Amino acid sequence: MTTTFTHLKIPQTGEAIRMIEGRLEVPNNPVLPFIEGDGTGADIWRASQPVFDAAVKKAYGDQRKITWMEVFAGEKAFRQFGDWLPQDTLAAFQHYLVGIKGPLTTPIGGGIRSLNVALRQMLDLYVCLRPVRWFEGVPSPVKRPGDVDMVIFRENSEDIYAGIEYATGTEEAKKLIHFLQTELGVKKIRFPETSGIGIKPVSREGTERLVKAAIEYALIEKQKSVTLVHKGNIMKFTEGAFRDWGYAIAKGQFRNQIVTERESWILANKDKNAQISNEENAKLIDPGFDLMTLEQQKKITEEVRAVLSEIGSTHGNGQYKQKLLIKDAIADIVLQQVLTRPKEFDVIATLNLNGDYLSDALAAQVGGIGIAPGGNINYITGHAIFEATHGTAPKYANLDQVNPGSVILSGEMMLRYLGWTEAADLIIKGMNGAITAKKVTYDFHRMMDQATLLKCSEFGREIIEQM
Repeated sequence: MTTTFTHLKIPQTGEAIRMIEGRLEVPNNPVLPFIEGDGTGADIWRASQPVFDAAVKKAYGDQRKITWMEVFAGEKAFRQFGDWLPQDTLAAFQHYLVGIKGPLTTPIGGGIRSLNVALRQMLDLYVCLRPVRWFEGVPSPVKRPGDVDMVIFRENSEDIYAGIEYATGTEEAKKLIHFLQTELGVKKIRFPETSGIGIKPVSREGTERLVKAAIEYALIEKQKSVTLVHKGNIMKFTEGAFRDWGYAIAKGQFRNQIVTERESWILANKDKNAQISNEENAKLIDPGFDLMTLEQQKKITEEVRAVLSEIGSTHGNGQYKQKLLIKDAIADIVLQQVLTRPKEFDVIATLNLNGDYLSDALAAQVGGIGIAPGGNINYITGHAIFEATHGTAPKYANLDQVNPGSVILSGEMMLRYLGWTEAADLIIKGMNGAITAKKVTYDFHRMMDQATLLKCSEFGREIIEQM
């Protein structure tokens, strides 16, 4: 399979990665497109690429090598081609499947809401994968940052990031508000004349593919739990539906490998007392049972009976403790609990806005967004773009000063996604070694005692030395 480009040159060496029968087929010399990025992007990329190449070389000798192919987006693309996001760039990611990018500036004045969001939507990269872990020695505002070790699966294609909204006073806003009021009888828009209006789509299909990816990841990585984070107590038919559809696919496709939290309570009660009645069990899992209507009590009692009948033999007698636990939690509570008891979270699956808040809040607990990696992935087609999660910081551009950790760790994620785990492990080893030796960039240096201040490029070289 070949492809043609208007401005880009196809590398003379290297092969495209392919997705064949649901499996990523990675050649020994894959072509990986990269976007250098705006602002500090050039500094960061110059420090990062040698780290990736050194890890691959050390892990595999001459057997494997990456062929890098520069593609363009953001300011550099606009200066060269008059286009913030050239079609060639999309075609390259489409053809070669996997790539990496630095931070991008979003053009001001309309057209593209966000280059990052545009890339995700155009390639249907429906999972934003954000692992959050602490490297020993990294300055942190919390007492036990080492307790934070979790992975966030943030839905990328729906929720408010779908961008369906209309500004106050526009004809579109007026039409939509009028339709809601006259056709659907909506009376909750307090100031209709001055309201902007937005629509929040959440679909069953979008939920299922995200939650499925999160569960499969948790099973492969032998994690203990997946938490569905939502605001379903208020938005019952969007975020509440996300929760319900998430549980449904967990039980429908992974029944023998998972147990829900409520099921675990029912099974534990039965294990403790084999003679317990279904009604007594129901009272234990719902303390307000005696205050419920008779119909509600029957519903909870029937839930207990159904669970014991369906999975009592496969999950009872303590067997459920070896299963992946599927639970859910309200988003605002989770933002508290990741501070107060982060060990209770392993894998989190959530919608876009919740995931945005949560991943950045967690990054602050382990040292800041400057060292937080991310990836945007379609697990069905294999397409993936790994990226820096911070901004462009233009005032630091070309000073060889900023921390390249976000791109370097995003590259580590990329190598692991390719199945090159030995090279990925070397990057983690190098990062750990550099930080433990207190040889760091200015953002960490100013908060560490007796540390050695390194430039951006020097930090990259130190990571290589520590491999």
